[in-house]
Amino acid sequence: MVKHYRIGLDEKYEVTKKWSLNDLQMIDGKEADTDNPFFDLHFKKVYSLEAYSCASKYAFARTVNKLNHAYLKKDLQIVNFDSTYINDDSIWSSNNKDCLVLMRICFYAFNLLCLSLCPLPL
Repeated sequence: MVKHYRIGLDEKYEVTKKWSLNDLQMIDGKEADTDNPFFDLHFKKVYSLEAYSCASKYAFARTVNKLNHAYLKKDLQIVNFDSTYINDDSIWSSNNKDCLVLMRICFYAFNLLCLSLCPLPL
């Protein structure tokens, strides 16, 4: 956990806590259907945290999930998150899922607009 603060124009970051990934039992996103940056990390004790944004909360969960699969391969529970944006096996899979989702939606909307403006052959 990193504490962020400003002194004048300088930004400072201080590491306040460290945990081992092996000790992590669960990540609870609290509410999957709302846009909130709050989540809980379950170790022997539950830590309630706030991310910078909902997108950064999902980025954190994706990163922890990838690290777990790469190094530990243990059954890590990730609950109250939209699994479409967490798992790599989804159709929206990429390094930057948020931008990819937006790009695909725009692409499909543009195609629909073009098709609706095209005259039908007689």
